[in-house]
Amino acid sequence: MSFRIEKYHFNRRSILEGLPAKESSLLREKMLRREVKKGLILFTEGSFPKGVYFIQKGRVKIFQTNAQDKEHILCIYSKGESFGYRPILSHEPNPVSAKTLEDCILSFIPASSFIKILNKSSTLSNKLLRALSREYAAWANKTSSFARKKVPERVALSLLILSEKYKVKDRPFVEITISRDDLAGFVGAAKETVVRTLALFKDEKIIKTNMRGDITILRHNELERIVDAL
Repeated sequence: MSFRIEKYHFNRRSILEGLPAKESSLLREKMLRREVKKGLILFTEGSFPKGVYFIQKGRVKIFQTNAQDKEHILCIYSKGESFGYRPILSHEPNPVSAKTLEDCILSFIPASSFIKILNKSSTLSNKLLRALSREYAAWANKTSSFARKKVPERVALSLLILSEKYKVKDRPFVEITISRDDLAGFVGAAKETVVRTLALFKDEKIIKTNMRGDITILRHNELERIVDAL
């Protein structure tokens, strides 16, 4: 089986790209710029959706919390991506929570303004449908793979997915600057187990870490081999 990372991550292109000039201008006129510190909750599970977020800088995690108050991270959004529109389209409460992983610069469009423009724009509607389809496919693939794999395979796949989210243009190596708690929440395993797995990968020279704990993948092919082992 040939590993394809495209199955597990979203297209980072903005849904605003390619819109007719008039519709793009209307959306940008309604945008509010927000500078948000690391660790801020943007919205919580069960709350009423207030608008759509566009990430200009930084990263945001989308998660659910279980009865033991443990976070299960469903995905991480990065620069150029948008989120918050699904519950607006379905007229339902937020099924997830969102929290900044880093200091962020966000553009925010209130729900009422977004819906008004959406109702007039077939182009934006089609873009949202495609975005929803891609995101659903990526989440379904990740959920299916994680259900079948043991922790080492899940950690390997998580690092490959996160490598795509932490890419920076013109940098030869990707530094994954995620806490061990958040990585455990993304993998869906105990923090101690994830830390032991990372130590094993480090001993085998598959990854390296710096003093801050940032992770750099040295051997992508080996992680892909581990993911496809089962």
